[in-house]
Amino acid sequence: MKVDGDLARQVIRPRLRESHKGSYGRVLLIGGLYPYGGAIIMAAIACVNSGAGLVTVATDRDNIPALHAHLPEAMAFDFGERDRLLDNLRVANVVLIGSGLGESDAANQVLNLVLANIRPDQNVVVDGSAINLLAKKNKADLPECHLILTPHQKEWERLSGLAILEQTVSNTQKALADFPAETILVAKSHRTSVYQSKEVAHLEVGGPYQATGGMGDTLAGMVTGFLAQFASNDRYKAVTVASWLHSVIADDLAKNAYVVLPTRISKAIPSWMRKLSL
Repeated sequence: MKVDGDLARQVIRPRLRESHKGSYGRVLLIGGLYPYGGAIIMAAIACVNSGAGLVTVATDRDNIPALHAHLPEAMAFDFGERDRLLDNLRVANVVLIGSGLGESDAANQVLNLVLANIRPDQNVVVDGSAINLLAKKNKADLPECHLILTPHQKEWERLSGLAILEQTVSNTQKALADFPAETILVAKSHRTSVYQSKEVAHLEVGGPYQATGGMGDTLAGMVTGFLAQFASNDRYKAVTVASWLHSVIADDLAKNAYVVLPTRISKAIPSWMRKLSL
């Protein structure tokens, strides 16, 4: 599949005049446990700027003031509030877990809670340390849901058992068959590829100016925001276009910057989405 502006215009459609915030998805982001609070903040900023209608963050209570200082548009609560977490999980169209989650017992418990209560119709984006926690579980026990994985090469090695040099297209497709049907894989590298079953899209954008902390969290937030709005048309295309736009914006910013900060990408998302929607 060719990934370019034409594909992006198929996904990013003008907003209907008769719509409201609920029309653009309900999102639950889980992560940012001490000392990784910034990761979930960057994911949330990207998600909101990508157009998700209602964004709620479950994070460390001490991280909430910093989150609201950067992003008053997002709701937030202490991830340890089990009943509130379950309530928000039930109403979410998309759940992102892993950005700054860590691998503590508390992190593993919240991942288990999500996996035990997710529904087949919900989208679950698994990123960062949640991928490492998932790698320790039996794949046969994973729930049926719309699963989206966003690992870098070392995380995919842990999750799939494929050494980095073995991560060819054919090997990756075989490994992906062990996950729930229609799982989408965003295989991050210097040339990111997006997989679903026999489909694979190779992105010809991006560069070394993206090699900085928080870049993957921002990508995960964009993927989540796109799923919240566009998954009903074509989930795979929505994820692929989000991944493409993340790097296209970075390419543009890199014309005048040695390194591209993830938060600068997020600031540029709304204007790029508007241009592509027209």
